[in-house]
Amino acid sequence: MKRGLGIARCGLACCLCSESEGCGGCDSGSCPDAAACEVRACSAARGLSHCYECAEPCRRGILTKIKPRAFTEFARRFGEGRLLDCLERNEATGVSYHREGVVGDYDDFDDLEELIAFIETGHQTKGRADRAHKRGDSPEHQVSCQKTRNA
Repeated sequence: MKRGLGIARCGLACCLCSESEGCGGCDSGSCPDAAACEVRACSAARGLSHCYECAEPCRRGILTKIKPRAFTEFARRFGEGRLLDCLERNEATGVSYHREGVVGDYDDFDDLEELIAFIETGHQTKGRADRAHKRGDSPEHQVSCQKTRNA
């Protein structure tokens, strides 16, 4: 994990992205999508460094997808540091951010609250475990992120 890359404005985990070799993040000047990013333009216009700082949850641009929306909501509730702690612990226990291209274990969800719980605990829910079994994935990444919510 490249913790220093942190979380993108939209909530994507730059710190775990396999595409980050040539990208230093949203405001680095090296983000290949900066000019076309609706979320970047919106947050910059509002004077915000991240969408999780905004009082208005939205589904603009990439926030139509569950992974960045859940990461944004997690950071809004618990803070970016806590999100990074959980992502780091989850990665160390085998949770994959990118398994096939840019799709990974965090993309296996349809329910925002289930994904937020998975980020926090690293535990699979019954429905998610069934989907992982059908894909042939190992359930070995069922480890809890033990940091307290107030950390």
